Amino acid sequence: MDKEHLLKLAGDITDQSPKNYIQAETNSDAAYLGMRLFERPVTGVAAADDEAFEALLAPAAIGPHFMRPEQWLPGARSVISFFLPLSDRVKDANKRDKDIPALEWLYGRIEGQMFINEVSAAIRDEIIKAGHHAVSPSIDERFDFNVNIPGKALPAYTSNWSERHVAYVCGLGTFGLNTCIITELGTAGRFFSVVTDMDLEPTARNYTGLYDYCIRCGVCLKKCPAGAFSKDGKSNRDCSVFMRGTSLFFKPRYGCGKCQVGVPCENTNPCVRAEKGTAS
Repeated sequence: MDKEHLLKLAGDITDQSPKNYIQAETNSDAAYLGMRLFERPVTGVAAADDEAFEALLAPAAIGPHFMRPEQWLPGARSVISFFLPLSDRVKDANKRDKDIPALEWLYGRIEGQMFINEVSAAIRDEIIKAGHHAVSPSIDERFDFNVNIPGKALPAYTSNWSERHVAYVCGLGTFGLNTCIITELGTAGRFFSVVTDMDLEPTARNYTGLYDYCIRCGVCLKKCPAGAFSKDGKSNRDCSVFMRGTSLFFKPRYGCGKCQVGVPCENTNPCVRAEKGTAS
């Protein structure tokens, strides 16, 4: 078994799973029935002992509460990160209104996360079936996060496993000014990861800085309806309060995603596009 086998499996599940398409039991509106949420993924791999994971323990990154791969799975050898881009229908719908999130996007966030959980469990189980060990941290019982709940051990707006930071370490892309990861397929999508004792060849990180794929155009910051960005960076509190406020209108769903659509990095790495334009 290799990375390509796991990538094909994830792609086939993405094409075939009913959970990746809106079903009648989740919405009675015929306009949304059968709507696809995600397209086939891309993947990257890092060695479990990559020093970049250790660097995530710094307070400026995640913090000492970040659990390293070896803590999730003793004997871990590799970490595999997957990025699933949202479908064009989901992304295009979220461009219609500059302040109100599209219902299509909220399906991608809530029902979409249910699908992400399914495919991450399937990849984990496929590795185990082949005689190896594997853990998918975000669906593991030890996974923890804090959305500013008083009394929790974790700092506010952090978790003990960050899919974005892990994707960066695994070579999938770098951060944008909106703190999302820019991959070769853009920034509008979701990540999941699996820690395993399989020996897999690491993906080359074609970058050295945190923002190498960001052209710093600032479009994403201007699109934020919460005004969560300033010269000091992003206010996680303002972002979170706005997103959860949308549940008043869309309960049980909530979300935003305005900073991920209608931007140069929505569907691609804009730096690669800029380089091609220069070359031509």
